[in-house]
Amino acid sequence: MSRVRSTGSAIERRLGSALWRAGLRYRKHYNVFGKPDFALVSFKVAVFCDSEFWHGYRWGKRAKTAFKSNQSYWLAKIERNRKRDKKVKKQLEGEGWLVLRFWEHEILSNIEGCVSKVKAAVRLRS
Repeated sequence: MSRVRSTGSAIERRLGSALWRAGLRYRKHYNVFGKPDFALVSFKVAVFCDSEFWHGYRWGKRAKTAFKSNQSYWLAKIERNRKRDKKVKKQLEGEGWLVLRFWEHEILSNIEGCVSKVKAAVRLRS
């Protein structure tokens, strides 16, 4: 686990590069609650890149079969991460932010769709 990075993941770099190419200027890990991966501060749009493992993609199905060893630790860990994600979303929305979350597979397979959603959020906030 010491090699797992909290910033600069492949999906984060890929989305950040696509946002920048699209002319969207952002702050990385902006200092608001939850430290979004990308924050378009003037529009109050927070973007998170969620890996499918750490954030529990399709958790209802995977929780029972995903872990063969140390199951109690991993189930509790992923549950805490999911709970924290909900808390961060609620807090940021309470402060007037629009929160966008993209799963790893969305970023890897449809980067333009993700960028389009961010652009739409910016237009909505303009």
